[in-house]
Amino acid sequence: MWQVSLTTSSDQEEAVVHCLETILQIPAAIYVDALKGKTTATVYPSTLRRAPAVITRELKEALRQFPSGPVRVRLTLKKLPRENWAESWKRHFKPMEIGRHLLIKPGWSRRRPLPGQRVILLDPGLSFGTGHHATTSFCLEQLTACRLPRTPQSLLDIGTGSGILAIAAAKLGYSPVAAFDFDATAVRVSRENARRNRVRDRVQPRRQDLTRLPLASRQQWDVICANLMADLLAQEAEKICLRLKPGGNLIIAGVLKREFRRIRDIFVNFRLTLADSVVTREWQSGRFLRLPGISDTQ
Repeated sequence: MWQVSLTTSSDQEEAVVHCLETILQIPAAIYVDALKGKTTATVYPSTLRRAPAVITRELKEALRQFPSGPVRVRLTLKKLPRENWAESWKRHFKPMEIGRHLLIKPGWSRRRPLPGQRVILLDPGLSFGTGHHATTSFCLEQLTACRLPRTPQSLLDIGTGSGILAIAAAKLGYSPVAAFDFDATAVRVSRENARRNRVRDRVQPRRQDLTRLPLASRQQWDVICANLMADLLAQEAEKICLRLKPGGNLIIAGVLKREFRRIRDIFVNFRLTLADSVVTREWQSGRFLRLPGISDTQ
């Protein structure tokens, strides 16, 4: 097994993760050191399809040519015994709680949930999100805040990744829960995570390209999670809004702080109002409430 890591400042995280996943074709696990303002993206390929020197050169070249400008990183590429890989994750990834509602923990943890706390099992390195990133934790917190006791509520998870949000929604009582992702590997991983968490009958992620969906949909949702890049949110804003019920909540994340005002203004133009927003380092996430007024397609 090999370890390929890129460490950079937190504001360059987006570029680093994109380059690493594009060149290695493996979902990256992200470790954020909030005190130092550093982010490390790591993949663990079982074998390398190209020589280490070639991969190193490709990564450096891609980071030099990134559209926003050259990205400075510390690169680590080394062969790693599998037992060391597992122990490394055990040191860094601890269980995390989302209030008293959810406990997210890796499979090796013996942490017991509090009374009434739902457990989600996710192992880092095998997923596209474990809840530790600020954008994912915001979505999880909003899912719990939007859940109305003993009230039917549906959820759509756009860009499901590891499936963590859809799985959490099912465990919180949302029904039906729909989830899709453009990436075939993400769909495979999310399906396995749903099976492992015993919600496979309620969470069945599928492969779907948001850009290829029709503008309107006959089905609308009480809550939509869209942890997507800012440009994709901007491009598909009307399509997303038309899938949200009047009075419903749209949770967006994955937006850099400098881009959030532009995204906010676009959704406000579609008669959504910003109900909550959190800034964590370079990221800003928000929850929007849909007001009546957008024409619906039934």
